[in-house]
Amino acid sequence: MKQPTKQLHQAEFIALMAMAAATIAFSIDAMLPALPEIGAELSPTDLNQAQLILTSFVLGMGLGTFFTGPLSDAFGRKPVMVGGAIVYIIAAGAAWMAPSLEMMLASRLIMGLGASGPRVVAMAMVRDIYGGRDMARIMSYVMMVFALVPALAPTLGHYIILAFGWRAIFVSFVIFTAIATLWLWLRQPETLAVADRRPLKIGRLLQATKEVFAIRTTRLSIMIQTLTFGALFSSLSSTQQIFDVTFGQGDSFHLWFGAIAIVASSASLVNAKFVGRLGMRAIVRMTFIAQIILSTALIVVTLTGGPYWLTFGTFVIWTIGVFMQAGLTIGNLNALAMEPVGHIAGVAASIIAAISTVGAVLIAAPVGLAFNGTPLPLGIATLVCVIIALLLTTKIKRPGED
Repeated sequence: MKQPTKQLHQAEFIALMAMAAATIAFSIDAMLPALPEIGAELSPTDLNQAQLILTSFVLGMGLGTFFTGPLSDAFGRKPVMVGGAIVYIIAAGAAWMAPSLEMMLASRLIMGLGASGPRVVAMAMVRDIYGGRDMARIMSYVMMVFALVPALAPTLGHYIILAFGWRAIFVSFVIFTAIATLWLWLRQPETLAVADRRPLKIGRLLQATKEVFAIRTTRLSIMIQTLTFGALFSSLSSTQQIFDVTFGQGDSFHLWFGAIAIVASSASLVNAKFVGRLGMRAIVRMTFIAQIILSTALIVVTLTGGPYWLTFGTFVIWTIGVFMQAGLTIGNLNALAMEPVGHIAGVAASIIAAISTVGAVLIAAPVGLAFNGTPLPLGIATLVCVIIALLLTTKIKRPGED
């Protein structure tokens, strides 16, 4: 089949990259309504372990990103994206048939490995074509879709469970990924010219890694992303339990989560509108300050108690803040990290995504398992992450920005 050579219109390119990124959000958020049933069937003696289904996927995604970027630098962006999608689809089929929690976790880990292809290579494709604040603007629109998917995924998962059982969710993963992959193959031209590819050699990989870590802005951005993702994944791990166990909203969780995601998705639009005027670091700083205030309020309300409307309302507002934080920071942090390393975009994207994701899992997994029936462990962990992230953000010095 003849491959396309004409660059896509920007709107279609954004939509395609957003759908590739949405594979991740869909794979996580559609699982949330299924966790109680999966726990009851596969881990009846310890229901809390069901949330490891989320972090195992994220861990696999983080580990996979160590390889997908260098592979895309050597062989091109499209082959790696398609190969990752095939691995994802096979693993989703294994998860559909999993007879035990251990097999489920292994399948989800491999699903994450496959999903790392679209995740990293989509970022590298954006960097191949755009740079600086233009890249930040494009990434903001991609992140907007990334934020909108959670508005639909839990509700979709909820009704799939009602109609066909929780295992059918994995069939929907296969269908979604197959559509995105076919779209990519038929419409998107390769963005990395053959002349610009870097042979897959250990020495060159080590040199590229050394170069990434030698750049102060990139190094700090990786650390800040780790903390930001740590707060986000911690919230995702615990949110269903908090809505259900703490506030008795299990039956309507998918509606609450969808409404939160819709409100939070506005963050990416705000960022796209103001990033050119205010600069990336300024928006990141202001976002972290706002989150410190929200997390402190959640901790105080939880410790002091109060009427249901106050405790529940505070938690809902706090959750919106965590999701908005992702929309206002991740795209900017990626742009800051990637701008100095465009000549090694694939391996740089891998290092950035891998370290920030694996580090986030190391934060999120124990926070999720620490759930004690209240939002307190989650609020404290988020506050610590955001305070450190703010301090690191003040140390980024980028030419052209105050």
